[in-house]
Parts: sequence; C-alpha cells; structure tokens
Amino acid sequence: MSHLRFDSRPSLRRPAMLLAFAGWNDAGEAASTAVRYLARHLDAEKFADIDPEDFYDFTVMRPHVRLAGGVTREVVWLSNDFSAAVIPGAERDLILGLGPEPHLRWRTFCGAVVELARAYESEMIVTLGGFLSEVLYSRPVEVSGFSSDAELIERLALTPSRYEGPTGIVGVLGDACRQAGVLTASLWASLPHYIAASPNPRAALALLLQLRRLLGVGVDLSEIEQQAAEFETRVNEAVAADPKLAAYVRELKKREFAH
Repeated sequence: MSHLRFDSRPSLRRPAMLLAFAGWNDAGEAASTAVRYLARHLDAEKFADIDPEDFYDFTVMRPHVRLAGGVTREVVWLSNDFSAAVIPGAERDLILGLGPEPHLRWRTFCGAVVELARAYESEMIVTLGGFLSEVLYSRPVEVSGFSSDAELIERLALTPSRYEGPTGIVGVLGDACRQAGVLTASLWASLPHYIAASPNPRAALALLLQLRRLLGVGVDLSEIEQQAAEFETRVNEAVAADPKLAAYVRELKKREFAH
C-alpha cells in the first residue's frame, strides 16, 4: 500500500528533490524558510503529499480547525507536501518537499519518499537542516554537509560533518537513499545557540547560495538578502543592549583568535 497521494501528475525533467522538515532538524527555521522561498519565487505547485495518518501522533502535534466561508468548521491535518517547480531554460526541474518531521514509522515514511523519487526518476535527493552551535553571529554562516558522492562534497567545498549521535528524519532518510542507490546530499547551516530568533534569514540565505551552486537553478535572492541584512542589524542592536550577551560574544571571539 502506497502512502503517497497525488493531486496531479506533472511532467518533470530530471528533477532533483529538495526537502526540509520542520522541527528538530530545522534550527532557526533555516531549512523550511529556504524551501518556502524557492517555492514562492519559482511558482511551484503542489501535486502530492504523504498521508499523515500513520506517521504523526496528533496528541503531540495537533491538527488545526478553521472556518471555511466563515461558517463551516473544517480540520487542517499535518502533511508533508510535494510541489513541482518547472523551470524554463534550466537543465532540470525541482520537486520541493516541506512538512513537519514525522513522529512514527520513519523507515516506512522514508520508503514513501524514495518511492516518489523513483516514480519521477529523480537524480538526487537533497535535504536541508539547521543546527545550533558555538559560532559567532557576525561571521558568515557556515554550511556543512555530507553526500553519498565524494566528488560532490569536493566540488561544493563543504566542511564535512563529523557528528555522531542522535539523528532526525534527515539522517534516516539519507541512509534509506544510500541503501536504495539514490544519490543524496545534505546541507546544514550552523546557527549561534545564544540568538533565540526564528526564522533566521541569514541561515536560509546561506543554504540557498549553496543550493544555487549545487543544482544550477537560478533564482533571485535579493529579497532574502535584504531580510538577512535587516536581521543582522536587529541582532547587532540586541547584543549591544545586553551586557551579558555582549560579554559572551567577546569571549567567543577570544576563543576563535586563540585557535
């Protein structure tokens, strides 16, 4: 039984799948912000989703109700949606996936994602993420990552992740792709743990810049560049107004110079 549900069957050319999962994998909403930005600027249209019934604990993350037409109350369920972006003049199209990290049956969920990739003969699955770290907020956002293709890591000049420990759906999906023989890459933005601001457009922009290099898909980034600049100004003001935070940042700078 397939857990995929299709609204339509678009015709796509050598699509790459680009996925973001809100929650544990998505510090500062870096990944989900990046995918939403692409979907909006590439006029992506939803064509499929994964039936949420088997994958979410609805007492942990509850569905919402809304009024339709101001009268009828309807339930809006959690979902992982897939949108198609047909890009004239580009070598490939994109499938953009966005939704919350599932709670249950991760192997089955990842099987549904791989099933979609095979149905469209997708050449690559790319996952995005964000994580909190001891980094200086004023430095360019570092993007680390991994891939099943060593040449891809070298071409993108990625800082390979040496993390070992608990993983989220992104790590499980990467392993499922490896076992299925599907090329995969994962890009992660490093965010300062002491800046509790979300969304973080600086991190989303860093991911988008790497994606542009990886996929060769041109998209206007001027809007999010402006958002990132305004965000940086607000953070500078917040740090300057907080003596304890400013002292911590100075200590981080000393550690950086010591190395």
